[in-house]
Amino acid sequence: MKKIILQIQNIIPWFVAVTIITVLALCLSLSFGIPVMLIALLLGMSLWFVHRNTLCKTGIEWTASKVLRFWVALIGFRIAFSDILSLGWQTSIVLVGAVVSTVYLWVILSKTFWISKQFGILSWGATGICGASAALAISSVLPESKEKETNTLLVIIGATILSTVAMVSYPMFTMAIGLGYTESSVFLGGSIHDVAQVVGAGYSISPEVGDMAVLTKLIRVSLLVPIVLALVFFAGKNTSNWSGEKATIFPFFLIAFISIMIINSIINIPPFISDTAETVSKYALIAAITAIGMKTHLRQILNVGYKPMLIMVLEALWIAGVFLVYFVVV
Repeated sequence: MKKIILQIQNIIPWFVAVTIITVLALCLSLSFGIPVMLIALLLGMSLWFVHRNTLCKTGIEWTASKVLRFWVALIGFRIAFSDILSLGWQTSIVLVGAVVSTVYLWVILSKTFWISKQFGILSWGATGICGASAALAISSVLPESKEKETNTLLVIIGATILSTVAMVSYPMFTMAIGLGYTESSVFLGGSIHDVAQVVGAGYSISPEVGDMAVLTKLIRVSLLVPIVLALVFFAGKNTSNWSGEKATIFPFFLIAFISIMIINSIINIPPFISDTAETVSKYALIAAITAIGMKTHLRQILNVGYKPMLIMVLEALWIAGVFLVYFVVV
């Protein structure tokens, strides 16, 4: 009992501290137009020394893992099976094909540049599924290792930067090459990493393009569940291949995700519940990113070199190219 009370005493103060930093990151993002996840990371990394304190470490670790998994479960409120069907089977196949084909590119690039498997799978998830969000969800089920936090942060930074560049440049590119309403929507939703940047890019063209681009993006987000489940199985059966400790063996948060998505598909959840869940989900994600930032020293990021970023750029160009080829062929 005393041990539980001590753990709660360690968790609550630093959970509150992370929450305060989360609110600060949101305020700075709204004021200066900088991606909130990037601000949260930088604020967290500036307080990396706090994680070295034994009393603070428990709370930060709890926020970085438990809150992150809570966020994954809440994504279920945003996706229903009807959304997947509304895009049509051809577009759905192309989305899945783009994600799967990026796996082969990752394998080739990882062997070429001698990049670790953990970084490769994190960068693939960020590029193919939903940017920093996918990287965090995948990281939560991978085995622990010395490089895990550094790889995760590096992928988050890379995905955020690439998404921001794409948000500005891709709408101009789609108009320059004459893509139509549907093609522009699928291209933006299928190739930009983060949901927020898809929103910015789509609605900069028109409300119609924005709506369909976000829908396309949510279909990519739905692929996160089977992929994370596959990784849980693979990492659990092949621990030695990851050079780390055993991964999560029973992902209750994924079961919660699937359950919520099924309920969302069967009944109309009242708007106030879904809106509240989306708001809580947003805060949970930023809080988890802040806590992960606290666990990493900037020197660890700088020592990685240029190869990881180059791999992410090539993966981003690849997935964009897949959709352009699809439009040409069809």
